[in-house]
Amino acid sequence: MKVIIVGAGTGGMCLAHGLRRAGIEVAVHERDRTRTTGLHGYRVGISPNGARALKACLDPELFATFVATTAAPYDTLAMLTERYRTLLTMSFDDLPHTSGGPEDRAPEDREHNVSRMTLRQVLFTGMEDVIAFDRRFTHYEQHPDGRVTAFFDNGSEHADRGSSDTGDLLVGADGAGSRVRRQYLPHATHTETGLVGIGGKTLLTGRTEALLPEPVQNGFGMYFDRRGQFGITHVMRMPWGTSGVGVTERELVDRWPGLRFDNTTDHVSWAITTSRTLAPADVLEREGADLVALAGELSAGWDRRWLELIDTSDPGAAVALSIRTADPVPAWTPSTVTMIGDAIHTMTPGRGAGANTALRDARELRDRLVRVRDGELGLLEAVGEYEELMRRYSSLAVRESLEFMNDDGTARRPVIGPLSVLAQRTGLRVVDHIPAAKRRMARGFQRVRDSELV
Repeated sequence: MKVIIVGAGTGGMCLAHGLRRAGIEVAVHERDRTRTTGLHGYRVGISPNGARALKACLDPELFATFVATTAAPYDTLAMLTERYRTLLTMSFDDLPHTSGGPEDRAPEDREHNVSRMTLRQVLFTGMEDVIAFDRRFTHYEQHPDGRVTAFFDNGSEHADRGSSDTGDLLVGADGAGSRVRRQYLPHATHTETGLVGIGGKTLLTGRTEALLPEPVQNGFGMYFDRRGQFGITHVMRMPWGTSGVGVTERELVDRWPGLRFDNTTDHVSWAITTSRTLAPADVLEREGADLVALAGELSAGWDRRWLELIDTSDPGAAVALSIRTADPVPAWTPSTVTMIGDAIHTMTPGRGAGANTALRDARELRDRLVRVRDGELGLLEAVGEYEELMRRYSSLAVRESLEFMNDDGTARRPVIGPLSVLAQRTGLRVVDHIPAAKRRMARGFQRVRDSELV
């Protein structure tokens, strides 16, 4: 059995590692050799869902590398107004299976903060003979003998491999704009939420740390304003030089060649999400200092420390993106083509579940392909079993992620708007004083991020 994976993102590479460890032939075709978007440099939260998948699919040494290269764990999640008035604080001890709990908790039962680029490069380590770069997928053909051929617009680096690859199963792991999905399930569409996000990064120093509310100086902050906009901050304290991993980036690269192009400096990752009705029409075309300035303009009236945090950020790290979500799609007949991650269930970042759901996809598909290897399942039976399960847990993640980031414009309506904002803030303050209600909220947050608890 040979599996062809289109896309070397988080889910695709986790699957590739799992298949290779199981002795199943795998080939990964990736379009981009190095970072091509600003998002590659940003933080991603790996929940127990994702950590369990990584542990199951990676060899023990590489999983230990992943754990060692994550940033310091958070101790607090706080919700605040745009003027830095606290609405609710939640210790990560309140969340089941997170990094804020007992020290003896296994790594796969914790939350981990990691640079997307670090994770990408860790997953590339040791897979040089599996990944072909500069391979832009164009289409596939399914053959009468049950095999499938993927065709590529070939780059010069691997011209000797030809412009196609044939195997027994084609896995689309090529992200929200998946060409595999476009051919296989052309009726699987996306809907724009009407929201746009602007993100940036600020070097973490004593001065910039003081620009953050005290509860989130070692944690995750969420900020809600009166127009329905909200901001986030993630504090990323990297382990280099303190955990035995290595004192310098050069030492890291020497030890683990996959760790190139990483962001190894402590920083604050920030973002503001706003309605397209409040942002200029060309927001997605802006970049650099112009985009940072726009984030400041949208935040007019926020606490001066927030404005200074944005103003002192790195213009080269600024990025804007449109937020969209996958539409429900009826079940389809399994075949020699399937998909994982954003290729099939794009979701908003509202619950931080996208990467973790992709990692679970990889683990679930790997497990069933191992059963094919062992003669316990037929290939199409295995694919169908995976897809049926994947549709169940991913639909929950897509739905709840959308509910958290569904802007209906209520906050900007003349009379009902201020009332709705007051009700939201009052509700959060009430929950903050009722431990049982806070625990229920914590479980709700974790339900999607750790969907095996469902």
